Amino acid sequence: MDRRSFLATLAAGTPRGLAAAALPNFVLILADDLGWRDLGCYGNPWFATPNLDRLASQGARFTNAYAACPVCSPTRASIVTGRYPVRTGVTDWIPGRAAHPQGPIATPRTATELKLEESTIAELLRPAGYRSASIGKWHLGGRGFSPEEQGFDLNVGGNNSGSPPPGKKPYFGPFELPNLSAGPHDFLTERLTRAAADFILQNKARPFLLYLPHYTVHIPLSAREADVARHREKAQGRYNAVYAAMVESLDESVGAVLEAIDRAGVADRTMVMFFADNGGLRFEGRSQEPVTDNAPLRAGKGHLYEGGIREPLLVRFPGVVKPGIVIDTPVSSIDFFPTFCDAAGVRPGGVDGASLLPLLRGGRLSSRPLFWHYPHYSNQGGEPGSAIREGDWKLIEFHRDGRRELYNMKSDLSEKRNLVEREARIAGRLAARLDSWRKQAGAVMPSANPNADAAWPGWQLSGEEKPTPPVR
Repeated sequence: MDRRSFLATLAAGTPRGLAAAALPNFVLILADDLGWRDLGCYGNPWFATPNLDRLASQGARFTNAYAACPVCSPTRASIVTGRYPVRTGVTDWIPGRAAHPQGPIATPRTATELKLEESTIAELLRPAGYRSASIGKWHLGGRGFSPEEQGFDLNVGGNNSGSPPPGKKPYFGPFELPNLSAGPHDFLTERLTRAAADFILQNKARPFLLYLPHYTVHIPLSAREADVARHREKAQGRYNAVYAAMVESLDESVGAVLEAIDRAGVADRTMVMFFADNGGLRFEGRSQEPVTDNAPLRAGKGHLYEGGIREPLLVRFPGVVKPGIVIDTPVSSIDFFPTFCDAAGVRPGGVDGASLLPLLRGGRLSSRPLFWHYPHYSNQGGEPGSAIREGDWKLIEFHRDGRRELYNMKSDLSEKRNLVEREARIAGRLAARLDSWRKQAGAVMPSANPNADAAWPGWQLSGEEKPTPPVR
């Protein structure tokens, strides 16, 4: 099949059983803790992200893309399985946070690895002739549960850790990661990028899946001093200079990966996707050091408000995606798995997501709700809860006291007007649908703590979001 026939086939709808030579490649670049507004193409005035902005101009930019959880490991599980995190048992970052012994509820423990029984995207694509690599942060289990045990042919830099290697200067060598040794002057983001570029060039003659989950921009904040100094001159307290430099190093990585795709001569048959695992981190632990500002979205990482789950999503697929389109349809990280399978002519089974190819071709998706279940406290002040978005409406139900908040996403992006009483019928319908989904998905709920202390103050952090009184 020549290039013209290949593109026409994809644009019209991919049939099953494409020949290996005609199969598209997939590159998924995942940022860690990146905020929705941290890129120039999403309105950030301070950070220079020319490569990501170019990617947006060459493909589709989604405005209502969601991570399946407000913290990292569960979203990663959703990406590689196409299933809601609650079905995998990974509902918190691994290894999770224990419930406070005096708190009002006992929160469940998360699974500490992605079960080997789960079918991953690498395992489904392998029989079609794909070679796959996971290069970067894995955080879905350690020995016995690494990317190689989950179907990937190559693992570079991935282990059970959710943070960059420990050291006096984070992100800089020397350090040791799986299949990656770094000297004292090596920069982790650049090393992972080089490994990704090498994988692309080495596999240009066959279909490949490259999963590039960067450690950046996760704390501890660290970047090249020259880049930080440049931002310190203009930041003047308006933003974090180190964080800005980290975002820009991420953008440089994306540029290098796109260049490798061009050098390999496979750009016309490669889908490139850029995403983040959860919302932007607002402050660094108990130090309260500001990291990023998710405004106009409310809250950030660890919260079921928009700042914790809405993400930048860019997709370039030449000949299939019209350059520069903006897609407002709500989508989720559970959708990437079926999208890749659809483009490759592979039938996925047991997934919760939907293929995004109809949207990418300029069409529509069937109406559906999206769900979240996060029965844990976060160190950013987030409370255990569940949520549903259906159309313009979003309902959050908090597990500690059963409190509900209802927002209209079209008219209230910042979630300031709680309409749970004014729109009681809508709230009741969404609450019933959320409860039904939790039961069907086997969600484990928190339980009452028999040792609760009525005076327990909760996680009193500056990032904690106070309940929004209902609008009457």
